[in-house]
This record gives sequence, C-alpha cells and structure tokens, in this order.
Amino acid sequence: MSAGSGRRIPPWGWLLVAVRLVAMLVTLALHLALYYLLAPFTRHNPVPRWFLRAIGHVAGLEVRTQGSRPAPGTFILANHVSWLDIPALASTAGSAFVAHDGLARIAPLRWLCRLNRTVFIARHERRSVAAQVGQVRAALGDAGVLTIFPEGTTSDGTARLAFKSSLLSALEGLDDVPVQPVRLDYGRDTRAIAWVGEEPGLDNALRILARWRPIRLTVRFLPPLTPAERSDRKRMAAAAQAAIERAGA
Repeated sequence: MSAGSGRRIPPWGWLLVAVRLVAMLVTLALHLALYYLLAPFTRHNPVPRWFLRAIGHVAGLEVRTQGSRPAPGTFILANHVSWLDIPALASTAGSAFVAHDGLARIAPLRWLCRLNRTVFIARHERRSVAAQVGQVRAALGDAGVLTIFPEGTTSDGTARLAFKSSLLSALEGLDDVPVQPVRLDYGRDTRAIAWVGEEPGLDNALRILARWRPIRLTVRFLPPLTPAERSDRKRMAAAAQAAIERAGA
C-alpha cells in the first residue's frame, strides 16, 4: 500500500486478496466464453451483467434493494462512492453505464466496457452533444437501462459532491426517457470503502478485497423525476441530488 492511503493490509489480508483475484480471473474467463457463445443468438446479451454480479459477490458485496426497479428505457442518476457501485447497479437494475471518454483510452478497460454497452461521452465538447444524444438513445435501446454518476467522481458518501449538470447534456431532448434517481447507501461501511482523496485506485481496490467482513449496500430506487424537474439539465441535476439526499435523511 502507498503511504498516501494511510491504511495497510495485514498479512492475512493479502491471502484473501490473492484468493479473490484468482476467483475474479476465473470468473472473467468463464463469462467471456459464455458471452461469445451466446452472442450470435441474442441482441441483449445478459452475460456482462452476470459477470458484474459475480465480481461483486467475490468482492464480498451483499446488496438489498428498496423501491421500484427501473423499467426498460430508464436513465438512472446515482451518487458515487466506490467501484462497487457498478456491479451493484448492473446486477439490480440491469444497467449499462455512461463514462467519460478518458476511460476509452485504456484499451483493456475500453474493451470490457464495450461488452456492457458503455457509452463514452466527451464532457467538455459541447459540439458533440447531438452525437451523444444519439449514442444515449441507441444504448438505451440496446442495454435497456443506463446509469450516470453526476458527481463526476467518487465521494466519501457522507457529503455528496454537487451534481454536474454538464454531464447531463446528453439527456436534453430525450423527454420520453424516464430519469430515476438512485441512492447507494453503504451504511456504516461507507467511509471504510469510499475511494476519496489521494488514495490510488489500486490501493483502494486491494484494501476492499482484503476485507473479511461483507460489505452491505442498500440500493434505493427513488421515484422518477417529474417533467417539471427535468425541464432543463440544471433543474434535473438539482432535483436528483435533492431526492438522493432526502432518501438518506
């Protein structure tokens, strides 16, 4: 572990990390084989969601849900605490994700994201908004449900960062698409698993994999935003953030 993380893994924790990493590699190999086996026979390949659910399980994630799960064609706005948010929403909502285009520069990660119908958007190029709207609509048709984390990065889960309305520009003009806020609540485990500050991502991942205790997460599906709340992207961002904060009160 780096000195910046301030949290060291004990010797017995490294054993658990090793076991879980091997299990994840085996899980990846099995699901890739199944993905390509099913690919010719299905447009909506379910294997990426099965894979992400399995990865969460291997990492010690225990998920329960509250509220009505999103209908097909729904766009989710969720708070962001950990990389575990992704397997949690993939397994409970069947969601694919919208990610910033920087991730697309990492070839192995881009390849895995593409398997799950990830939409890559350019956050700072307003000229590409029309193309991004088209990408989002096509991805909703392919994946059924899409999620974006409007904070733009992970928070400590206790004080949410301001939702960035610029990240929602791809939703403008999609008035027929339901927008549903979701609160991800790790309870007392929040501070222990949150990836914040100067902690490197690898250190955070290893620290989580070294935990013996399960990580309990409640996924709260909140009511979709009303037409008035989504009349423009700034109101949409504010309304979603307020709903998520109320759900944790």
